[in-house]
Amino acid sequence: MKSVRVVVVGAGVIGFSTAVCIVEALPFCSVTLMADKFSPDTTSDGAAGILFAAQFPDIPLQRQRCWFKDSFDHLLAITQSQCAPEAGVMLSSGWQIFKEVPAVKKPFWSEFVIGFRLMTDVELKRFPDHKFGQAFTTLKCECSTYLPWLEKRFRKAGGQVEQRKVNNLQELSNSFDIIVNCSGLGSKVLVGDTQVYPVRDTKGILERCSRLEPSLNKAKILSEWVGLRPSRKNPRVEREVVELQGRPVPVVHNYGHGGWGVTLAWGTALDTLGLVKQSLCEMAPQPKL
Repeated sequence: MKSVRVVVVGAGVIGFSTAVCIVEALPFCSVTLMADKFSPDTTSDGAAGILFAAQFPDIPLQRQRCWFKDSFDHLLAITQSQCAPEAGVMLSSGWQIFKEVPAVKKPFWSEFVIGFRLMTDVELKRFPDHKFGQAFTTLKCECSTYLPWLEKRFRKAGGQVEQRKVNNLQELSNSFDIIVNCSGLGSKVLVGDTQVYPVRDTKGILERCSRLEPSLNKAKILSEWVGLRPSRKNPRVEREVVELQGRPVPVVHNYGHGGWGVTLAWGTALDTLGLVKQSLCEMAPQPKL
């Protein structure tokens, strides 16, 4: 019989990545993923899913490096397996261009992608308004395919899925021993985080892309989708103990990745797994002397 009950709140790429990591690593735990929306109705479903990153100001760089590397290695292994088509993960080559030369020409993640180099003057001539560029091969993850694949993997490992809106942590405290919050924007209400905020823009994306690639100006728009990215100055990946219904309950947070959710999902999920393990150690009965 599984002795510890864990609930993961949120069914986007952060939630399912975290739930898979926990259920596969801790078979003695009963893991339930709970959310009011599932694929194809999550913000993650519309993500471009191209792996590169920005640097967060208040998180140690080494921790960010680990997040990126763990995510990249995880997805790269999928591309080299027979699961690649079903999971929607593939290699993708391209450029990142800048109107001004950035202060950091080689970002921290450059050593993990494949074949990172600076663009040549000849290559930059195609983009006359831009002074600097980087060329590299990275990974692309189609979340509309990847999320159902993760859910299938989660269920196969014994995870349970429940479609339900969670309004507050108190309503979970009697049924679960550990709560893992991957609710994204929902954290504003769920845990009262005023630092999380939404970001979107489809029109601006199309206008900028059309300036770089004029052939898009007359392209037929087959469909339009917009989602609210759960942004934050820094992602929140940490744990706390909250008094719920008169008892202390470990709550582990993993949200606020903004536009870098797919890029960092597996890395922060492994980090979250470590925090869940710490909570389990603290919950274990101590031997009497």
